Amino acid sequence: MSAALETLTRMTQALAACSQGASPQQEMIQLWRSGAASLALPDKYGQVLGDLLDRMEASALFSGESCSFSQQDLFDSLQLWADKARAKLSAQ
Repeated sequence: MSAALETLTRMTQALAACSQGASPQQEMIQLWRSGAASLALPDKYGQVLGDLLDRMEASALFSGESCSFSQQDLFDSLQLWADKARAKLSAQ
């Protein structure tokens, strides 16, 4: 497995732990920001991820679900991003 795919695996493991309440959200966000910076992906991936992580940070201000932020939807969107990034990295 390439270093990029290993990094992405660590990112998705952190996402799973966070979504299950086993690790702090801020730790997961920090790992995703630093991990994504080391992945050789097109710029649009970084833009989309930055937006998702910004919304995730904002959602931490609310407990559970609110009309503006659904943490579960954000977790799902991050997983979708990771799936697409994995496919792109595997194709390179």
